[in-house]
Amino acid sequence: MKENHHNRILAVVDDLFFAAKISETAKRAGVVVQFATTEEAVLSFASQKPSLIIVDLNLNAVKPLPLIAKLKSHPDLKRTSLLAFVSHVQGELKLKAQKAGCDMVLARSSFSQNLPQILKRHAGQ
Repeated sequence: MKENHHNRILAVVDDLFFAAKISETAKRAGVVVQFATTEEAVLSFASQKPSLIIVDLNLNAVKPLPLIAKLKSHPDLKRTSLLAFVSHVQGELKLKAQKAGCDMVLARSSFSQNLPQILKRHAGQ
């Protein structure tokens, strides 16, 4: 059976507002999103080769920058896109995330606005 990584999306988010927003948007789009808030859970899910990993750069549970670097060096994640979101006033954090390996870093407002398209694109729809 051929493995399809396009049906797996991981959200590393501990902010309840964004977790609910991602869940509701995914449900409406017919996309399944797995949530993880510990490094162990993130790395475990990463072995399933998701098509997209979404990271909140203001995570409380995990230090996001070292986690991003670890994910980008993970051999199973060569084809996985890594998208992060952050407050628009945190320009320095955005640059650090890009240096750590993020494929794209969006302001929270842009992430929220484009979430349906992001999820559909990475779910192969």
